[in-house]
Amino acid sequence: MNKLRTLNDLVERMGARLELRWLTPPPQPPRPLLGGDGALGRQSLVGPLNGIHPNRLQVIGQAEQRYLEDMSRVAREDAFNRLLASQPAGIILANGIDPEPDLLAATRRLDIPLLASPLPDEEIIGYLHFYLTLKLAPRVVIHGVFMEVLGTGVLLVGDPAVGKSELALELINRGHRLIADDAPEFANLAPEMLEGFCPPLLRDFLEVRGLGILNIRAMFGESAVRQRKRLNLIVNLRTLDVAGLLGIDRLGGSKTMRNILGVNIPEVTMPVAPGRNLAILVEAAVRSQLQRSRGYDAGVDFTERQMRALQGQAPEGDTEWV
Repeated sequence: MNKLRTLNDLVERMGARLELRWLTPPPQPPRPLLGGDGALGRQSLVGPLNGIHPNRLQVIGQAEQRYLEDMSRVAREDAFNRLLASQPAGIILANGIDPEPDLLAATRRLDIPLLASPLPDEEIIGYLHFYLTLKLAPRVVIHGVFMEVLGTGVLLVGDPAVGKSELALELINRGHRLIADDAPEFANLAPEMLEGFCPPLLRDFLEVRGLGILNIRAMFGESAVRQRKRLNLIVNLRTLDVAGLLGIDRLGGSKTMRNILGVNIPEVTMPVAPGRNLAILVEAAVRSQLQRSRGYDAGVDFTERQMRALQGQAPEGDTEWV
């Protein structure tokens, strides 16, 4: 499916749902929904008529219409001129409002698209805000396997052939769910939040070396797959030498933060070695991350217990301490 880029694309996809109709000819070339540099800049995506902080899609409902009708003709023309000077991607008249002759003439003169819908302005704004945020959010594709483990979104990353797919298959066999293999896509839908998706072409499939392509839904059932999930943790599978293993903090582990699209995501480096049960270790890493998100850190707790012992204090709950 082509990306949503222009007002024409939006009307083609959502016109029937929102009962939109053109009051001016569809713009040619198609009018971009975002600014010329691809960024929103100081403009919001969609909202009610706003001359101070103009939206890319200005919606005029009954309240805005009454406000304009209370103005004198000169003041109304000035309001229309200031509205159009912001070069919105389009103007939508909601609630079945008929276009003012002055507005219709001005939009045609300045080549600003004008549309109408019988639906309430609140419904149009709410629906378009959700849809445009989803479709126009910054996105990035990261090589790895995206899983839901214990209700947590976990991205397995690492060098090629390190065993990501085999680990994912073992986690699925233990009751966890596959979201996307190889090329999960992440979108910044809200502050401090990344949502992960599976491209439609890859949905349900997992590649395992030696076995080829597996259809996880067909093999394990509907409960083994999921289409989207918030990203909470990154597990970086690494084959480390002796020096690398010795460099890992024995108390705190190898925990860092990775910045993706401006959002910091906790990352754990997991050494890969013969005999290590990585599925159990990933589950433990998820449980540990859930504890830290609730304010508990076992490493800090252990250090504080050692400090109390050095000071001659009994460990909490130990009735046999001498």
